[in-house]
Amino acid sequence: MTGVAGRLTVGGDDTVGKNQDWPRVCAERGGDGATRTERLAEWSRGRRVRYIRGCIVVNGSFVSKRKPMINRFYTAFDSESMGEARKGDYRTPFQVDRDRIIHAHAFRKLQSKTQVFLSGEYDFYRTRLTHSMEVAQIGRSICVFLRSRGAPLDDDFHIDSDLVEAVCLAHDLGHPPFGHSGERTLQELMLRWGGFEGNAQTLHLLTETMYENESGVRGMVPTRALLDGVLKYKKLIGEFPSLPTKHFLYDRQERHRDFVFGDATIPAALHGGEKLNAFKSVECQIMDWADDAAYSLNDIVDGVKAGFLTIERIEAWAAGEPIDAERQRWLDQLCVAIRGDRLENVFAQKVGGFITACRLRERTNFMSAKTNRYRFELVIAPGAEREAAFYKKMANDVIFESPQLQQMEHKARRVLFQLWESCWRNYVEKGDRVITILPPRVGRLLDLETTPAGKARQICDWLAGLTDGMIVRTYQRLFDPQFGSIRDLS
Repeated sequence: MTGVAGRLTVGGDDTVGKNQDWPRVCAERGGDGATRTERLAEWSRGRRVRYIRGCIVVNGSFVSKRKPMINRFYTAFDSESMGEARKGDYRTPFQVDRDRIIHAHAFRKLQSKTQVFLSGEYDFYRTRLTHSMEVAQIGRSICVFLRSRGAPLDDDFHIDSDLVEAVCLAHDLGHPPFGHSGERTLQELMLRWGGFEGNAQTLHLLTETMYENESGVRGMVPTRALLDGVLKYKKLIGEFPSLPTKHFLYDRQERHRDFVFGDATIPAALHGGEKLNAFKSVECQIMDWADDAAYSLNDIVDGVKAGFLTIERIEAWAAGEPIDAERQRWLDQLCVAIRGDRLENVFAQKVGGFITACRLRERTNFMSAKTNRYRFELVIAPGAEREAAFYKKMANDVIFESPQLQQMEHKARRVLFQLWESCWRNYVEKGDRVITILPPRVGRLLDLETTPAGKARQICDWLAGLTDGMIVRTYQRLFDPQFGSIRDLS
């Protein structure tokens, strides 16, 4: 073993040649256009190649230290962070994004936020946390599958699975307690004050309020690619001809959108209708499809386990739907799986099918010259999209519109409306007697705001950040005479 120009090499190999190292062999072989992986496979043929603690060992001899390969899919434009420059790190910028999300308090709170059924009712129902983990796994698998298909992707030109994982883990951070019921109620309460939207709230957390302590709040200094990845919707609430109820950004988030686009001017054609909301980076498209794949299938599984989806109810629902041969096949598969107690196994296989239904396609737009994230787009097989839509409609009609879940929505509205009213009367439109019902940190943030809109946003941020359990206990302490003791005050 010999050292040459700072490299550790192996000599005496009749094929490699003395003082010729593996990286150079890998770069010089395959003049016929073979990929790096194919060149390595050719070179390794007839040798005992092993990877030990990040090192390459050939026929028992150390060849070279493996170095992280530069991924040409991304540039400094994609990894630039918002707010301030990051310090050097042994991790990639996207790994830092992911790790900061995983260790954040806001992420842990998802374990006690409703996905379909109220969190904590039973152990086997999915929460926002377990749903986000499943979305992240599907997202990573889509990246691996697309890379395995070869061109246009390669070992040094591919969609970063760490970035996609971070996007998927973060995609529901802004959702409030009580699931979509809570989101609709907060939007109703905030209609006069700039609106509330779960995706916009996620952006708000990442950029401004992820970390909170007694001295204030701040964001996590995310990369441009991460922010863009979570932005399912890019149209500001004020850009709609009439106030929307969902799928918008807050007007004050225009600067975040400008950062995502690198201050490029958005073409006028994209401002029409929902075109701007449909304009997504490829990582956002992967997250969006992984999210659809997870909840379209898993809501059905949880619905069956909860007893909301029985074969009788499914058949009664189908009787009122236009069921063609394709839908009938999915219906039959579902009923057979329920009868045979194999639903989770059958639907796990469907997740795999949704992953392999993905393809990449090149596109041209005002951002495609700046970044490969807009040079490529995700294309889903139409059959997979139709199947996901079929299960989503079934879940919505049979589960979400059921009297039991409508009762939950009624409770969510009552709790949120009464807490909002109490906060408003004690911190915004103060009466003669003011009671400090909010945590001191939240009260100080409210006092710093000089406008009703700013104070409303602070109240909204506090309510949206509560878990199901936290908001129920807070409501009980304020309105239930039989609940609470001095110990609850800490």
